[in-house]
Amino acid sequence: MNTRKSWRPVDGVLLLDKPTGMTSNAALQAARRLFSAAKGGHTGTLDPLASGLLPLCFGAATKFAVDLLAADKTYEADLLFGITTDTGDADGSVLERRPVAFGASDLERALARLRGPIRQIPPMYSALKRDGKPLYELARQGIEVEREARAVTVHELRLLDFTGDRCRLRVACSKGTYIRSLAEDLGRSLDCGAHLTALRRVAVGALAVAQAVTLDDLAALSEAAREAWLLPPDALLQSLPAVTLDEQSAARFTHGNPVASVAAPGKCRVYGLGRLLGLGEADGQGRVQPRRVIASP
Repeated sequence: MNTRKSWRPVDGVLLLDKPTGMTSNAALQAARRLFSAAKGGHTGTLDPLASGLLPLCFGAATKFAVDLLAADKTYEADLLFGITTDTGDADGSVLERRPVAFGASDLERALARLRGPIRQIPPMYSALKRDGKPLYELARQGIEVEREARAVTVHELRLLDFTGDRCRLRVACSKGTYIRSLAEDLGRSLDCGAHLTALRRVAVGALAVAQAVTLDDLAALSEAAREAWLLPPDALLQSLPAVTLDEQSAARFTHGNPVASVAAPGKCRVYGLGRLLGLGEADGQGRVQPRRVIASP
């Protein structure tokens, strides 16, 4: 019996609520199988420890995944004070235990120092590469290398709950911010150490986890009901202004040529011929240059 999977073209965006204990790539492949999608990608890794919003792109939508990678992210994070681990989270080995002797006012002052533009050293247990090797591979070999501090912005750092040696935070931050590093910095500031015990991503840009579906729920649906969860490819571009072209200009755009437009300078989503044509960039001088183009159906 032939059990080979039959893949098909699928274009769209799936807002997945990833479970804990699963890598982002494993979640992507599971969703791909449910939709029999020939091509797919995700828009930013969530650690196995983390749950929450993982936007997945299929087909034409994969062209715009990079734009969502640059979007701000929002998380809810649980921290345990007094214990540091080698990974900065609960999946790691304990390095040190220290007494916890601070109050709510001390915690609020420490949080204030981590809001706004800050510089953050990426953790060794991360997918960043050094000489072509992910840092986590070096870390597993007991090798630590120097990492350059990077500029990130913490837009919101709000205390949701605080009891004894534990707290829950809401964090809205720029691309490239490591919540594990934020937890470690907070513990260091309070002179007792800390690590992340749970993390849930609740938003990516304008997309929210309330709009997302779990793998288990998807698997229980009929094929038609499953398809209803797919958003159009331009769901990733809703923060950008829209430009609509006439038939002649649309044909030029799809062939990679700049077109006339009075659009304001910057990126824009471009429509014509009754569909999304792709991502453009207006130069402010009456032209829009194609940046990513969707092939004709």
